[in-house]
Amino acid sequence: MTKEQMFKPKILFVEDDPNLSMLLKDYLEMIGYVVDHAGDGVAGLLCFQKNSYDLLILDVMMPKKDGFTLATEIRQKNQTIPIIFLTAKNLKEDRIKGFQTGCDDYISKPFNTEELNLRIQAILKRCEPDKFNSDNMQNEIFYLGKFLFDSANMILSDNTNNRKLTRKESALLELLCRNVNNVLTRETALETVWGENDYFIGRSMDVFITKLRKYLKPDPSVRIANVHGVGFKLEVEGENVVEPEKSTA
Repeated sequence: MTKEQMFKPKILFVEDDPNLSMLLKDYLEMIGYVVDHAGDGVAGLLCFQKNSYDLLILDVMMPKKDGFTLATEIRQKNQTIPIIFLTAKNLKEDRIKGFQTGCDDYISKPFNTEELNLRIQAILKRCEPDKFNSDNMQNEIFYLGKFLFDSANMILSDNTNNRKLTRKESALLELLCRNVNNVLTRETALETVWGENDYFIGRSMDVFITKLRKYLKPDPSVRIANVHGVGFKLEVEGENVVEPEKSTA
């Protein structure tokens, strides 16, 4: 399968800020999504009615029709399409209102584009596993020293052993790989892999980090370091740090 034949999820992005709209649309298209943009809620509803989408990203504060109203009207027509809200608000009441309208995630501005992409991927795989875990999607292979990590099949292998990872182990390792030699905050890891951030889930994540360290221990050039009070860093020495390899099968 060639790169051009790969399935590309289609996103409707409704946002009235022209600068953010241009930057985020360009970023999402650069990493493999097809994106339609609308500048207000009324235009967003028209786009939704005319086209088919895999996921919606809606700003909350917009002219003509706000994101909550738009999502409510969309939910009257489609109960299942994933919706992510973007908002400058960070009030608990607004987050509750967002989820009451049927959204799948809620991200406050400013946000990290890499985190947004990971949340999009997680939602698509959860909402439509047959579609987004199929051969239409790109398999990614990461090279970590002497290890090879097949994130699609959740397999960590070296010259002597193939280890089948659990879903949480695989999701956490993939997140570390995508941030190789950079700090991955605890908050980002918890919210991306577990969907929420609290003390008890944080302790559970520490157990998974310990397991991943044990799996990677045979290669001293690969390690997961603690960054005190912040999170973790996957450190890989040498030139062959991480190379995502796109499957062409």
